[in-house]
Amino acid sequence: MARGRAASYDDQRATILAHAARLFARQGYAATSMNQVADACGLSKAALYHYFRDKYALLTHIAETHVRLLLAVTQEVEAACPQPQQRLQALIERFVQEYASAQDAHRVLTEDVRFLDAPDRDRILGIEREVVAHFAQAISAVRPELRASALDKPLSMLLFGMINWLFTWFKPGQPLDYSTLAPLVADLFLNGMRGLHVTEQQPDDGALIDVS
Repeated sequence: MARGRAASYDDQRATILAHAARLFARQGYAATSMNQVADACGLSKAALYHYFRDKYALLTHIAETHVRLLLAVTQEVEAACPQPQQRLQALIERFVQEYASAQDAHRVLTEDVRFLDAPDRDRILGIEREVVAHFAQAISAVRPELRASALDKPLSMLLFGMINWLFTWFKPGQPLDYSTLAPLVADLFLNGMRGLHVTEQQPDDGALIDVS
């Protein structure tokens, strides 16, 4: 009879991924070795290979787990918030709060996805584009004319530009931590979007933004 998986197996995998994400985020994927990951986890290299076959598998799991979590958060908020403005505000606040505990994984997603093979990279970026599309839909639900003017996706990318890089400069403390910063980011974007002047002119091809 085959032996069952130890009850702690999934917990150990999560611990390994967290340590690997921290190393990748701090020194880069290319500069990190499996020996360093094993040392950070307090494991032998042989034990590490029991959980992940190589460094590439670690990168794939970190990036895909993180982006699928963001998609799940998006779907959860949409199900809970039928009113458009409430939904967009909740999406912004939840993403800011999620980044508070996923800074390493998010840095890996934004900086190291380029090391993935095309099929893995395309799959992960496809999920990321789906997240952006949900935000664009939330924005156009508040102001429908933004979609008609092809501004819903560019505004989504401007929003992500505001929140994606919080981890590069924001140091939680007094008077701001992530829980108090999140509604400020939401209010800033919502108030700015409400006051945005929208023209009827469609952008030409040179003005289109690549959200891939």
